Amino acid sequence: MSELLQKLGVEHPLILAPMAGGPSTPRLAAAVSEAGGLGSYGAAYLPRGKVRDVIHEIRALTSRPFVINLFADDGVAAEPVVLQEAQAAVAKYREALGLPPSAPPAETATLAEAFPVLLEERVPVFSFTFGIPAGAILDACRSNGIVTMGTATSVAEARALEAAGVDCICAQGADAGGHQGTFDRNAEPPLVGTMALVPQIVDAVRVPVVAAGGIMDGRGVAAALALGAQAASLGTAFLLCPEAGTSAPYRTALRQARDDSTVITRAFSGRAARGLANRFTREMSGAPLAPYPVQNSLTREMRAAAARAGDHELLSLWAGQAASLAREIPAGELVAQIMHETAKVLLQLKPEA
Repeated sequence: MSELLQKLGVEHPLILAPMAGGPSTPRLAAAVSEAGGLGSYGAAYLPRGKVRDVIHEIRALTSRPFVINLFADDGVAAEPVVLQEAQAAVAKYREALGLPPSAPPAETATLAEAFPVLLEERVPVFSFTFGIPAGAILDACRSNGIVTMGTATSVAEARALEAAGVDCICAQGADAGGHQGTFDRNAEPPLVGTMALVPQIVDAVRVPVVAAGGIMDGRGVAAALALGAQAASLGTAFLLCPEAGTSAPYRTALRQARDDSTVITRAFSGRAARGLANRFTREMSGAPLAPYPVQNSLTREMRAAAARAGDHELLSLWAGQAASLAREIPAGELVAQIMHETAKVLLQLKPEA
C-alpha cells in the first residue's frame, strides 16, 4: 500500500476522473469505490442543493471513500459586445434545434457556495481544477480530515499546489479528455503529454502524484506507476459503462473514435477542453466566444437539445486521445479487469530472481 492509498483508504491505485456535465453519476462513482478504486463525481455545474443530494446518493450506494470535484475558477462575466457576438455565433445552431436566440444563465453554485456543503457533509476527498482554492478552504479541509487533490498541467502549477499544502497532485497530461486544468483561464494550455509531465512533477514535489491523461487499461496504469505516480486517474475509460450518464449519441461517437479523433476546443465552454471533433468544433473554430462560464451557458441548452435529438454533431464529446480503447462493461468489472491487467504487466516487467 502506497502512502497515497493509505491516506485515501482505498485498495487499488485507480481513481475515477470527475466528469461534470452528465457522465458523472452517483452510480458510477459508487461502483468504482465498491470495486476497490476511488470513485469521483464532477459537481462543478450543480446548484448548491443538488451537490448535497449527490453526496447523499453516493453514500446510499457505498460506505467507501469517494471524491467530489469542484472548479477553483468561477470564471468572469462577458463584456456586452463580446456577449452579443458570442450569442450571434451560436444562434443558428440554437434555431435549428428550436431554441430561442439567447440562453438563460446557468444555475450553478460558485466554489464559495458549494464548498460549505462538502464541509458539512465531511466528504472523504475534495478535488479541484482550474487553480487553487482560497487558503481558508484548504485549512478547513485539513481541520476536518478531508483529503485534498489539486490538478496541475505543468511543473509550476504542481509546485504552487504543494506550496498551498494540498495532500496530493493530479498531474494532468494533454492526452486527457475534458477540460485542461490550466490555472490561467486566458492562457493556452501547456499541452505537455502525460508520459513527459508525470515524472517531471514527481521529481519536483514531495507530495504523492496521480497520473491522468490517456490512461485506459492496465498498461497505462502500470506505466503511470513506473513513472513515479502512486495512482492513475481514468475518465474516458468509463464513459461506455452502463452506470455512466453518457448520452446515447455521445456513446455512438465514442464507439467510432480513432487515435486522431480529438481536438482541443473552447467552443462549448470558453475553457480549453479535449473532445471528439464534430461539426460544432469545426465550424466554431475562430468564431467569437464568450469567456467561461458564459460560453458554457450559451451552449448548455443546445447540447441538451442535441442529446435529445440524437445529434452528436452539436455535443461536447469530451474524450482523451485513447478513446478507441474504451470498453462497454459495468464499472466494477472494468476496475477488476484493469487491475488484473496492471498486475500482469508489472509481473512481466519484474526481473527474474
